[in-house]
Amino acid sequence: SGRPRDAEIQEDVQNYYGKVLKTNADLKTNACVTPAKPVPKYIREALQNVHEEVTSRYYGCGLVIPERLENCWILDLGSGSGRDCYALSQLVGEKGRVTGIDMTKSQVEVAQNHLDYHMEKFGFQVPNVTFLHGCLEKLAEAGIQNESYDIAISNCVINLVPDKQQVLQEVYKVLKHGGELYFSDVYASLELPEDIKTHKVLWGECLGGALYWKDLDVLAQKIGFSPPRLVTANIITIQNKELERFIGDCRFVSATFRLFKLPKTEAAKRCQVVYNGGIPGHEKELIFDANFTFKEGEAIEVDEETAAVLKNSRFVQDFLFRPVGEMLPGSKGCSTVESKDVITDPFKLAEESDKMKPKHASDAAGGCCGKKKSG
Repeated sequence: SGRPRDAEIQEDVQNYYGKVLKTNADLKTNACVTPAKPVPKYIREALQNVHEEVTSRYYGCGLVIPERLENCWILDLGSGSGRDCYALSQLVGEKGRVTGIDMTKSQVEVAQNHLDYHMEKFGFQVPNVTFLHGCLEKLAEAGIQNESYDIAISNCVINLVPDKQQVLQEVYKVLKHGGELYFSDVYASLELPEDIKTHKVLWGECLGGALYWKDLDVLAQKIGFSPPRLVTANIITIQNKELERFIGDCRFVSATFRLFKLPKTEAAKRCQVVYNGGIPGHEKELIFDANFTFKEGEAIEVDEETAAVLKNSRFVQDFLFRPVGEMLPGSKGCSTVESKDVITDPFKLAEESDKMKPKHASDAAGGCCGKKKSG
């Protein structure tokens, strides 16, 4: 029904990110500066190498740098001024590739203008980053090949696109089998009423287009992804009285999910896995998502779905797999996940994370590079 309306939203969003926002200090709410979890040192160092102009024009709501990236091909959906692309460029190394695509021409230009600066800084002979101007709903039109990427990331952008199913469908096509969409976005606690959906500032601020969180599971599985795995979640406090009154009972959360494109083979069985350790930056433990943390050398019993993800993705080389009940060589005993409720609700996770937080958060990455907005 809403095609002309979609075009209008697209134009508003381009206008907002191209003309209204000059730096992240111009945002009207704090939806795009919600802090993610503390940032590992190797990622902080990679981010510190990114040019100041790129960083100041960055509007994200989380940290979307997953693990085990060496030599990977990564697609950044809605790459903006290129901050995440330049951080990832260092982590995939010279043999890896990073492609950023964004529909706001002025943002793509900022990213492209700093290509030589970054390649020289990283000591790369040949650039491993490319920026494209195009729409997330039409990746093929922008020249992106099917089954060509190991990982797609997106930082607070899918909520800006009216047709989320189309975006997920496109991402599914361009990922290799075993590939992953690792993305941070804004979700709503209920189906949004029309007046919120059509509010221009709320769209630009990542709230008006937020998906009802339960719909992500429905969309993902309809397209063929394995069920979404929740990684982190933070409640968004809007800090703008007028907009808070307008929004009423609806609550928003910034959450990171992992979606895997697994080959259609027979279902994996429950099994025990042991993390071998050694993934750069996660040598001793791998916090895979909100429900699974793998410690080096420790056997953990995992469900069918988790077993399928680990066996069919880039993580396969990092684990030993054994049938349930068999003692694993070199393992330090076994813990099972039977008793633990798997958390899928980002609001529940955000509330639990809030309780655990020390009163003064140190070392957390503000979504926008740690810059808090005043006002």
